[in-house]
Amino acid sequence: MPSEQSTSSPRRNKPPMTLHQRTFEHAMLREIFEQPGALADALATYCTDEGLREETFFSARQALTGKESILIAASGSSRHAGQVGEILFEDRAGIAVDVEYASEYIYRSTQTLKDPCFLVISQSGETADTSEALREAIARGSSTIAITNNDTSSMARLADCSLPTKAGIERAIPATKSFTTQLLVLSLLSLYAARIRGQMTRAVVESHLRELQAIPDIMAAVLPAWEKQVAQLAKGLQAAEAILFLGRGVHYPIAREGALKLKESAYMHAEGYPTGELKHGPNALVDASTPLVVLATKDPLAPDSLLRYEKTLNLLGDLKKQGATVVSIVTEGDDQIAEFSAHTVEVPRSSEYVAPLYEVVPLQMLAYFTAINRGIDVDHPRNLSKAVLVE
Repeated sequence: MPSEQSTSSPRRNKPPMTLHQRTFEHAMLREIFEQPGALADALATYCTDEGLREETFFSARQALTGKESILIAASGSSRHAGQVGEILFEDRAGIAVDVEYASEYIYRSTQTLKDPCFLVISQSGETADTSEALREAIARGSSTIAITNNDTSSMARLADCSLPTKAGIERAIPATKSFTTQLLVLSLLSLYAARIRGQMTRAVVESHLRELQAIPDIMAAVLPAWEKQVAQLAKGLQAAEAILFLGRGVHYPIAREGALKLKESAYMHAEGYPTGELKHGPNALVDASTPLVVLATKDPLAPDSLLRYEKTLNLLGDLKKQGATVVSIVTEGDDQIAEFSAHTVEVPRSSEYVAPLYEVVPLQMLAYFTAINRGIDVDHPRNLSKAVLVE
């Protein structure tokens, strides 16, 4: 049950109501609940029980062969996915990655990464500035990969390799299932790159795939508990002047995504920062009217993750002394973070690079419930469109 200082694990022993049995008031909430199915469809496209589908990644192999760097161009939520991808490719496959704003790439000097594989990420596959960046990369002679939610889009057709996310139609303007499927496809591509570059054995890749393949069922089971808890805690945040989202490492782009969701859905000022940067200026904003959402999960098998967790724990101790209101996203079973948090939302135990797929869902729900509490048409936020077709 949602409660102050709640650290109990969301119950997953009762089968959730199926989507066709439920009526959703808004497309955004339905699409949040459609994420397990979308992820399952993407997994079926790119891998089997035996491993990655080699034929599906054949054109990706050609685009990556001989490349020691990747340049990712994207905008909005897709850029946040690209920032996660940067860490995955560098840490798993040993490939240097730069992530550009697509809207800036075409105006920059040509003195960017030399001979990279150029990867664009776009939900629609038609975003104007990302399309223009792709055309510029092609003109420079780069090999190209497009990750989109539309395998017949102009970007999918232009790129040497098209890797569709298979999220299905997304009607709400705020991206939910299109974002998590982007994360999944990037994760699968990074595993494939690690394999062909000799950075991972087949057995190690298969162990990662087994964890990814378990996500749809685990997420589907925990969604109802997240919904109840986040709906309750969102009531206490809707009057905030601003909210800061904090995350370290691969979780920092998820903090940025959480902030973007709140901006576009609830019309609230929000910013995502690396957790360690809070004391370098933004801490001056923290008071009773500026709560914080802190990503504080941990992978007990990853020393770097444990170090980041300990540093986050120390920061939360300082924030408690300041009287800050903190909502923490934690790994289920965590018994330390609650002492320093007004609310804790638990996500399933997972490895460090899988956790973002779980963490972002409660943040999507926080944006959704805060928006509807403020009387906003969350499916059609003002001044925004699903695809930015004109720069």
